[in-house]
Amino acid sequence: MKLFPLLALTVAISACAAQPPAGVQQVGTSQKAPKAVAQCVAQKWADKSQQQVVSQDTLANDQAVDIYVPGQQPPNGAAAIVRPAWSGPGSWVGFRASGAAGSQATGDIQACL
Repeated sequence: MKLFPLLALTVAISACAAQPPAGVQQVGTSQKAPKAVAQCVAQKWADKSQQQVVSQDTLANDQAVDIYVPGQQPPNGAAAIVRPAWSGPGSWVGFRASGAAGSQATGDIQACL
């Protein structure tokens, strides 16, 4: 019986992590792990812009990552949102726009799916 509260908490945390964040447009899904997709997006943006790219883990072990467009900063900057797939292996990827950042960024994300 002592394990029930821990199990309930684990389920609640997992359910929250599986929800798409507000204001995020879906870009696509991938069979790749979230970590691989996030690293690809960060590398593409860093190579193109020659600027530092900020990424932020939102779930342990790189299972959910926000990668900010070069020049954007957490918590509200434009970012690729990488989450575990809703069902099965792989990743769900979205984009949260902020200001002018947009179409080129989503093209780079799609190249990593």
